[in-house]
Amino acid sequence: MFPFPQRLWQSFLPRTVMIGALSSLLSLAGCFFAPSMGQIPECPENSSGSEKTLVDLALPQASANLPLLQESWVAYRQRFIQADGRVIDRETGDRTTSEGQAYAMLRAVLINDRDTFRRTLTWAESNLVRKDSSDKRIDQLWAWKWGNSGQGWKILDQNFASDADLDAVTALILAARRWNCPAYLPFARAKLKDIWNHSTAQVGDRRYFLPGPMPAFWNQPDRLILNPSYLAPYAFRLFAQVDPDHNWISLVDSSYEVLQAASTLSKVGLPSDWIMLDPQTKKFAAVSFDPLQSVYSFNAYRVWWRVALDANWFQEPRAKAYLSQHTAHLKQLWQQQQKIPARLDLEGKPLVNYEATSQYAMLYTAFQLTDAAIAKQIYQRKLMVQYRNGFWDNNSAYYSQNLAWFALLPSTPPTQLIEVVGGR
Repeated sequence: MFPFPQRLWQSFLPRTVMIGALSSLLSLAGCFFAPSMGQIPECPENSSGSEKTLVDLALPQASANLPLLQESWVAYRQRFIQADGRVIDRETGDRTTSEGQAYAMLRAVLINDRDTFRRTLTWAESNLVRKDSSDKRIDQLWAWKWGNSGQGWKILDQNFASDADLDAVTALILAARRWNCPAYLPFARAKLKDIWNHSTAQVGDRRYFLPGPMPAFWNQPDRLILNPSYLAPYAFRLFAQVDPDHNWISLVDSSYEVLQAASTLSKVGLPSDWIMLDPQTKKFAAVSFDPLQSVYSFNAYRVWWRVALDANWFQEPRAKAYLSQHTAHLKQLWQQQQKIPARLDLEGKPLVNYEATSQYAMLYTAFQLTDAAIAKQIYQRKLMVQYRNGFWDNNSAYYSQNLAWFALLPSTPPTQLIEVVGGR
């Protein structure tokens, strides 16, 4: 049913080709005092419950998925996370990405695994540090790709991917609250300052969240490249709670503007992997140059999950409205065919004849809010049938493991971690 288990490199290949070809970014300035390389905040051992029990207070004990979430996390930890905390992408040359480290941190704090959280954070802080030509750390962000260079294992691309840094900071904030460890917050704020300075751009009266370093994604006056799946309004609300020095709430509004504009470019209302904004005319357009494509594919899936989190955690009305409106074509495909191709063009036409568990997982989060009957069907026919012995698809499918796990978390907000009332 799923003859193409890999992700077509949709999330990472564009970063390699585009960022590497466009500019050399190691001269980025703006350093400031922050925790030094590898200096991980210490948390008192007695600041929370037992580390040996994978039961998270943020996950309702009555959740039917709790045993599965625990089982699949243990399986993932054993298969994909080394003893030193390195997360291995087994589908792509056993490389490590900042995305993988951040996903592991986020999962660890939600399932109450303090040891794995600390190990994955420590490995990233020790190995993904971005340095200048004199070997000095240039900021608090992480190089996105580490692996076998043919002459040893090391950083292969010094550029950062902002979705990974966003997810890592989210995990740090939740960890500070989950384990009563306020020492994580200055660490998070140091990273937030660099995200703001290096990965957001002011265009007129709007500020936009970029996929990575500004010189790479705004390298021409009339072309600002954006990735809708990186936009996380719920995370920006969390950032505003801990970092009052920057206007993170402004990114909530620009995120919904970009999401709506991206979907308007599609005749059937689908989000795209990539789009561009002309800062001079303020008009959005499809990306028409290789390797970045304005298609609905592996990147765009995450839009459903990130928007659903904003609806569930912060009761944002724009979130549910967006999900209701822009899943309509996929709902129609499901009702007609009981399957949805993994990649569609902007007209809604299939580009491939295979499916993707990762897409069904992310759509499950959307349909839970908009059509419970379809959500149940997807859960039974597309998610659970692909689950065996702790893994979705197979024990090398890194992307499927993470997206399916996030999708099956309870939709109720972990109020003791996110401060819902103060988030809006």
